Formats: sequence, C-alpha cells, structure tokens
Amino acid sequence: MHRTTSFAALSCAALLTVSCGGSGGDPAGAEPSGTPATTAAPATVASAAPAAEKVVATQVATGLRSPWGLAFLPDGRALVTEKGGTLRIVSLDGTVSAPIGGGPAVDTNGQGGLLDVKLSPDFANDSTIWFAFAEPAGGGFVRTAVARAVLRPTALESVQVVFRQQPAITGGLHYGARLAFAPDGTLFVGLGERGQGPPAQALDNHLGKVVRIRPDGGVPADNPFVGRAGALPEIWSYGHRNIQGAAIEPSTGRLWIVEHGPQGGDEVNVPAASANHGWPVITYGRDYSTGQPLGQGTTRADVAAPLHYWVPTSIAPAGIAFVTSSRVPAWTGDLFVGALAGKMLVRLDVQDGRVVGEQRLLTSLGERIRDVKQGPDGALYFVTDSTDGRLMRVDVR
Repeated sequence: MHRTTSFAALSCAALLTVSCGGSGGDPAGAEPSGTPATTAAPATVASAAPAAEKVVATQVATGLRSPWGLAFLPDGRALVTEKGGTLRIVSLDGTVSAPIGGGPAVDTNGQGGLLDVKLSPDFANDSTIWFAFAEPAGGGFVRTAVARAVLRPTALESVQVVFRQQPAITGGLHYGARLAFAPDGTLFVGLGERGQGPPAQALDNHLGKVVRIRPDGGVPADNPFVGRAGALPEIWSYGHRNIQGAAIEPSTGRLWIVEHGPQGGDEVNVPAASANHGWPVITYGRDYSTGQPLGQGTTRADVAAPLHYWVPTSIAPAGIAFVTSSRVPAWTGDLFVGALAGKMLVRLDVQDGRVVGEQRLLTSLGERIRDVKQGPDGALYFVTDSTDGRLMRVDVR
C-alpha cells in the first residue's frame, strides 16, 4: 500500500515504525529486532561503566507517535518529528504540543515519513529549521527531500524544498535522511540507496551518498565532484547503504555517520571528500537469503575502511550524538549511538579520532532508540521508536 499524508496529520492507520538493517530480511517497512551479537571492530576493546554508578533512563514525555528526529530549541524545549508526518514541540515538563501545521505532503510507505530535523546555526535570530522527508513524486515514485522553513508557535512559514534526491524510486526502503551542519555553514545530508545496491557506486545519482549543499540548496564550489563529467556536483562521498545517524565531531569539525548493513556489517564512518565507502562491493554484511558474504570482500585499497563495525548481527544503529558536556566526565568527547534492533544505547569511546572501546547501556530498557541528542542542560536525551514513543533523559546515579 502506498500512502501519502499531510505534514500535520495527527495519525496514520497501521503506522509502521521501522527503518532498515538488522538481522532480518529487509522487506518494505520491516526492520528486525533481536539480540545483538558480539561487536567486532578495528582496535576495539570493551569499556567499563563509570565506577559505582548506574546509568538509567528517566521519562520526560510520552504519547509520541513513532518519533524520528530530535532537536533542542534554545529555550530547552525539544522539537520532535513523527514518522507519520507530524512535527511537535515537547516541553521538559512532559507537555506535548499540537501538531505544527504548514508543512508539505509526506509519503509514509514503508520506511518513509517525516525524518530528521535540524535547527539553523543562527536559529536565535532567524527561527529557521531544516527537515528531511519522503516526498511523493507521482506515480508511486518517492524521493528523499530536504526543506527549510521558519518555525512559528503553531505553523511553519516560508517552506522551501532545497534538495531532492535523484532519481525518485518506487518502494519504501533506505531513505537515510540524517542532517548535519558543518562548521563552515554547509549542510551534509546522509542518504540511503533506496534498496537499489549498485547505484551507490555510481556518481550520476544521489542513491547511497552523502551530499553537501549550501543552506539554500546551492552547490559549494569546493565539492569534490564539481565540474566532473557524469557526476552530480552535490556528492561528497559515496558507496553508502543507509545512513541513519550523522553528527559533527566537535574537536575536529569532521562529519561522522552510522549506516545500516544487511545481516551484520553496520558501520561507523567518517566520510572524507570523494571517499568511496564500498557498498555493495566492499562490505562486512551477508546476504539475507543465503547468509553468504556479500560483494568482493571486506577491504580494498581504494575504499575507506569503517572506524567501527558490528558483526555478525546488526544492532541497526540510529541517531548519534557527541557529548561535549562534563556532566559525566568520563563521557566527554565520546559518541553515543541509538540502536533499533539492538534496543540499547551504545557509547563509543573516542580518542584521537579512533573508536577504542564500546559500552552497551540501557540494555534492559527494551526500547528501540531512534535518535539521541545532548540537551542544553548537558544531559543526553533520546526518543524511542514506537507508536507510543517517549522522550527520555539519560541519568547517571
């Protein structure tokens, strides 16, 4: 069934609350759950929890319908997207606003919907947000798109689509759609390959790419493929499967992403200009049907190796956030990753640009964690992926 809903629709019957990756078969709208297997990663060892402390999750608000993206306003309230097409403001006293109106039509088929949201670097002055969504393109075709708008208390104004993934594809898989502003003000958009596979290796399309654009959708002159025949100028890096988390490392200004592999092979990557990340030729993933390794191997000289990966079973990493606060001193500078199939929060110990350890937190919570952000108070917050989703705070006691 192919569905389109208005941006401010209150609900969607039989709403699917899924993405991609994990250990199952990746049918339209299906994302497996299950117990994650032992992590394998280059130069990685287990990290211990802070001594004599317990990590817990404290509920802030509930009643969110499949929340997907999370961003904090300067006043401490949270801006939350819901997969079914709604945007809400959540106060830390638990109050959830009525839907914010004024947005475009959103396709909610399979893994599509209203996806990531990001505030302008100058939000205090311009009240502008950027958001990613599955845009209906007619005839059952859909594409990942990015729009900007001015956020008002009850509605969006001056909505403008600034990027459209080319080509539009039928089906509901692998939209990607995480956003991150670079220190120079350009916008990175992490895109999935819409379940197509090989086009991720070609430069004449946006499938399985990180693109870099100006906030108005223009192409930065220093993008790596500007002027190259047969290449789209928005492309920054390629060979990605389904990017589900993106964040800028505060100490370096580099983009970090997480992406879903099939049946193992989830990756943490730092995409450099023009880098090829291998999918579907070089991968740690395995074929869903046969269980056999995919592609030509796990390494190749011209392919950028992941900083960290999960085998043999995917955790289905989702939203990510670097910690800059000293609220938990041992966590400062580390990367936190939500896990969908893994149903946990993962702390990656980052030192000198490398992942040197992994700690699995909140494993008994039993919740699919869709997005993670540091709040203005320095605490970590996350949203859970269900039709009765929650905004929660991470506390150490």
